[in-house]
Amino acid sequence: MEAPADITGLLLAWRGGDTSALDRLFPLVYDELRRIAHRQLGRERSGHTLSTTALVHEAYLRLVDQNRAQWADRAQFFAIAARMMRRVLVDSARQHLAGKREGARKRVSLEDQDLSLDDRADLLVAVDEALERLAAVDERAGRVVECRFFGGYTESETADALGITDRTVRRDWVRAKAWLYEVLRDGA
Repeated sequence: MEAPADITGLLLAWRGGDTSALDRLFPLVYDELRRIAHRQLGRERSGHTLSTTALVHEAYLRLVDQNRAQWADRAQFFAIAARMMRRVLVDSARQHLAGKREGARKRVSLEDQDLSLDDRADLLVAVDEALERLAAVDERAGRVVECRFFGGYTESETADALGITDRTVRRDWVRAKAWLYEVLRDGA
């Protein structure tokens, strides 16, 4: 991968209206986007209709369609890319549920090992809804979860992406996991 300064420079050029910067950016960020997508798909149901490449391309299309994006640097770009990938997967799960059961859901535990195709879609939707509720209460904690869980970032990478300290990431991560556990356990 190219130097972070190169990526940041292209992001700033793109934000400034240089559309050719986007064409130069994609090859530089592609491998990291694939890593994030591979990690997210590793948590998905087997036989998922999206491949790593398809997830990267779908998320990238959503990223470039952002007309209000204010990219500060590469870390923020990848954090938002992880969020876009999550949105693609959640949309796919919701479509699956709507087609199979017209949206009816049943409770599943995070500890269940042998989840059916429908249960995995249920779980992804439940986690997404819980994360949305967390973000409404504590936006930063929600973003920490997106970076750590969905983006596969370390504490330090998350801190860089969000412009906070490693210690704050650690504290938000512990608090967010406990909050999400309670919400998912209660099925609320």
